[in-house]
Amino acid sequence: MPQTTLYARTGEEIGTVELPEAIFDAPAPDAVIHQAVVAQLAGRHLGTHDTKTRGEVAGGGRKPYRQKGTGRARQGSRTAPHYRGGGTVFGPHPRSYAQRLPRRMKRAALVGALTAKLDDGAIRVVDGFGLEAPRTKDLVGVLDALKASGRVLLVAPGADEALVLSARNLPKVVVIRADSLNVYDVVNADTVLIEQPAISRMEEVYA
Repeated sequence: MPQTTLYARTGEEIGTVELPEAIFDAPAPDAVIHQAVVAQLAGRHLGTHDTKTRGEVAGGGRKPYRQKGTGRARQGSRTAPHYRGGGTVFGPHPRSYAQRLPRRMKRAALVGALTAKLDDGAIRVVDGFGLEAPRTKDLVGVLDALKASGRVLLVAPGADEALVLSARNLPKVVVIRADSLNVYDVVNADTVLIEQPAISRMEEVYA
């Protein structure tokens, strides 16, 4: 069973903690993780973009000029695509970008990403963030003590309003519950800080 160092909020090493083998010792192919990330990002597309075809553009009810005798090519409507203000050819229309992935593939990608982060030394377990009230300055002090730089993912065991509000003004810090982990946030983070009680919740949901 994999182990890692247990830190206090002051950055001091206070022991070790065992991690669930099913989550932190389950490597997955890079292709699976990549496909899961692509599917997650694709699902964020609203897909509300729309362009008008020549049948939807206003106007064009009569011929621009007579059929014969002008020496120019015949034209039937000003809404034709080659006219300024005319319709758009093969333009985007509302659609869904969602990509369906099997549940087992999503789970494999998530635990594979967590395993890779542990192997890279990017996961640190904290006994508790200890924020009794929302205060960004206190959270910054904890992150500095734990040497968490770059993009940081904070994993809480449950809803923690003080933690969420404290991190709200930190653009590179993301707070997520242990039962709501996703592949993109894990892969995108430079450091993953897990509150110790969240480990049991992660094992319950993902193992």
